[in-house]
Amino acid sequence: MIHLSNDTGDLFEQAYAFSQKQVRKLIEKHPSFYPLHTQNGKWELEGPAWTHWGDGFLPGMMWIFRKHAAPNSNEANYWLEHAIKYTLPLEPRKEDHDVHDLGFLFLSTYYRWWRLTGDPAHREVLITAGRTLAQRFKEKGQYLHSFVADNSLFVDIMMNVGIIFFAARETGDRRLRDIAMRHSHTTRRVLVRGDGSTAQEGIFDVDTGEFLRQTTHQGFRGDSCWSRGLTWAMYGFTTCYEYSRDPHFLDTAEACADFYITHSPADGIPPWDFNAPAENRTLPDSSSAAICAAGLLRLCRLVPDSLKGHLYWSTAVHILRSLCERHLAKSDPKWEGILKGGMYHVNKSLGVDESVMWGEYFFCEALERVLW
Repeated sequence: MIHLSNDTGDLFEQAYAFSQKQVRKLIEKHPSFYPLHTQNGKWELEGPAWTHWGDGFLPGMMWIFRKHAAPNSNEANYWLEHAIKYTLPLEPRKEDHDVHDLGFLFLSTYYRWWRLTGDPAHREVLITAGRTLAQRFKEKGQYLHSFVADNSLFVDIMMNVGIIFFAARETGDRRLRDIAMRHSHTTRRVLVRGDGSTAQEGIFDVDTGEFLRQTTHQGFRGDSCWSRGLTWAMYGFTTCYEYSRDPHFLDTAEACADFYITHSPADGIPPWDFNAPAENRTLPDSSSAAICAAGLLRLCRLVPDSLKGHLYWSTAVHILRSLCERHLAKSDPKWEGILKGGMYHVNKSLGVDESVMWGEYFFCEALERVLW
C-alpha cells in the first residue's frame, strides 16, 4: 500500500468535501435535473442534450458519497435518499436501443447500488442493459455501432462495453462475452495506433465489413488524438482486461497511458487534442485529466511491473494535485461546478472551459480510489 503525504492527503480530502458541497448545492437549486455542462460557470438548463448520455454521472457521485459517509449518519441517509431518487428514473433506459452509452448510465449508478445492497433486482437491470447494448453488434465488421450510424464505431464505446462483460459474467452467456471481446479487439485494431494514440471514430463499409477510415466529431482531425478519446480508451481497455484477462487489452491500456504521460505537459493536464494547432492547443481539458487519473489508479494495480505500476500511481496523484491546485472552483463562489477547464465540444463551441459532469464524476472516483 502506497501512502500519501499528509499535505497531499489533506488537499484531496478538502477537494472531496468541496465536491460534496457543490453537488448538494446543485440538487437543492435544480432538483431532479441532470445537467451535462456549465455555461459561464452556471449549470446549463436549456442546451442541446442529444442522447442524455451523461445522466448517470450525477447520481454516480452521490453513490460515492454514500459509500464513504459514516454508517447510519445523517450524511449517509442524505446521500442514499438522493442517490436513489436520481437513479430510479434511469431504469427504463436499460432497454434504450438508440444509444451506445448504457455503460455510462448504469455502471455509475445501478452497479454501485448493487455492490452496496446485493439486491438481485439491481443486478437484473444491469444484465438487461448489457443485453440491450450487445444488440448494436455488427457481424460484418465485428463492432458495436455508435448512435450516429450503423457504419460508425466510437472509441467512447470502450467505456460502455464493460456492462456487456458484466452481463456475460453474471449469466454465463458466452455469446455476450464473445461480442464484448470481438468489439474490443476491433477497436484495438482500427482506432488505437502504433504509438498508443487514438482516433475517435472508425467508418466501415456496412455491406462488406471492411474498415474504411478514421475520423472524428470532437477532435481536431481524423488523424489527430483527441485527449478525452485517449482516456476513454485507456480506462476502457483496463476494464476489459479486468474482465477478460486478455493480455492484448492490458498492453493497449498501457500504450494509451504511456502516450498520455509522454505527450502531456508537466502538470499532467492535457490539451483538448494533442495535435491541435498552436492557436488553441493551449486549451486544457480537466475532464480528460480526471478520467486519466481514475483509469491509472485502476491500471496501476494490474500491471506486472511494480515500477511501472508505481509510475502510474504517482502520475495519477500528480494529476489530481494539479486539478486540485489549478482547476478546482473553490476560490470562485459563483461557480456552480467542481472543476473548471473542462471541454465538451470545442468544434461546436459547446461547454468550452467549463465544468462537465463526466469530469466531476471521474474526479470524485479518482479521489475515492486514492483516499480509500
